[in-house]
Amino acid sequence: MQMSLPALPATGPSWRARPFHRQWLMAQANSLFGFFQHRCIDPTGGFFDLDSLGNALDRNNSVRQIHSTTRMVHCFSIGLLLGRPGCDRIVDHGMEYLWNHHRDAVHGGYIWSLDYDGPKDDTKQAYGHAFVLLAASSAKVAGHPLADRLLADITQVLEERFWEERHGAVAEEFARDWSPISQYRGQNSNMHLTEALMAAFEATGERGYLDKAERIAELIIGCHATSLDYRVAEHFHGDWSLDRNYRGSDVFRPYGTTPGHWLEWARLLLQLWALGDKRRDWMPAASCELFRQSISLGWDSDKGGFFYALDWDNRPRLPQKLWWPCAEAIGAASFLCEHRPSEFHETWYRHLWNFVERHLIDHERGGWHPEFSENLQPASTLFIGKPDLYHALQACLIPLFPATGSLTRVIPQANG
Repeated sequence: MQMSLPALPATGPSWRARPFHRQWLMAQANSLFGFFQHRCIDPTGGFFDLDSLGNALDRNNSVRQIHSTTRMVHCFSIGLLLGRPGCDRIVDHGMEYLWNHHRDAVHGGYIWSLDYDGPKDDTKQAYGHAFVLLAASSAKVAGHPLADRLLADITQVLEERFWEERHGAVAEEFARDWSPISQYRGQNSNMHLTEALMAAFEATGERGYLDKAERIAELIIGCHATSLDYRVAEHFHGDWSLDRNYRGSDVFRPYGTTPGHWLEWARLLLQLWALGDKRRDWMPAASCELFRQSISLGWDSDKGGFFYALDWDNRPRLPQKLWWPCAEAIGAASFLCEHRPSEFHETWYRHLWNFVERHLIDHERGGWHPEFSENLQPASTLFIGKPDLYHALQACLIPLFPATGSLTRVIPQANG
């Protein structure tokens, strides 16, 4: 698979600096807020999942998973910081549900999902706990009164239950009573914990959060990805040796490699480098290589879009084209345009937005289409309806602010 540049190379000033493009990005962000804000609250608790029209899914298809609850808190905390009216209600609703329902008052920690009758999946997942830390950090910056209590609680749980000092990363999953479920270790949960640890550092100034984020990056990227020609391995044994044969859920743990995660790391590494006083001088070069490899191996140069998962021979294993890798590619390209400006990064920033505008934005009904087939036909093999706005919203907002930290840090700084 050969990498090919878009037909029209970048000319003139960066799109990120052009007033019209910036207005267009904010309009897209406002449209996403509007699609979810007045439809998402379930008065019985938590948030509705929405179908493709923006209506609440029926009870049989509506399970409150913790990453959805926490992402809504995170995104609408961003809305509060931007000054969008009505976001406080969403944050209040989500924080109450996290503390009084997802939180396990008996055993500690946070359960994965609930339905209308109570816990649905009561396991304790590192992925979900990472997003609790992100939500607590974002809510703290936004001034929510529950944020300090939630932040202290999730920090203690991560430290005492998940963090493995000998590896510099977190364990993956436990039963409700904290008995181990498996020896599986995963990069995805650790990647999102890196994002959340940076946000917690920015919210509190406590260096310990940033130290943990740097250790995770050293393990996942500095050790493993660099040895795999900047392909990010997903699945590991308990000792953090690579497990090439692991097969799990195609949504959260697909076999092989996931180019969208290479793109997330490309941005997170540059953010971590900037926050860490630029001490880790290997990070910018690694970011560039991760972005280049994601385009070279993951982008469909014929039809467009990123393949969801590749096998170990770099062939499409899950050829679906999802919304979130494109969103993460935009965030990565934006950070690279600021810290490592080049025609390549600017050209791809523009090309990605052109693809999103043409295929992913639902101009008729709002939100973004979540999934297409390899041939760019609408599909629903992995997702039902329209998932939360986390990836798409950040793609719209990241280019509007300096690439020096989380949105919850740079928005208040920009507003002075």
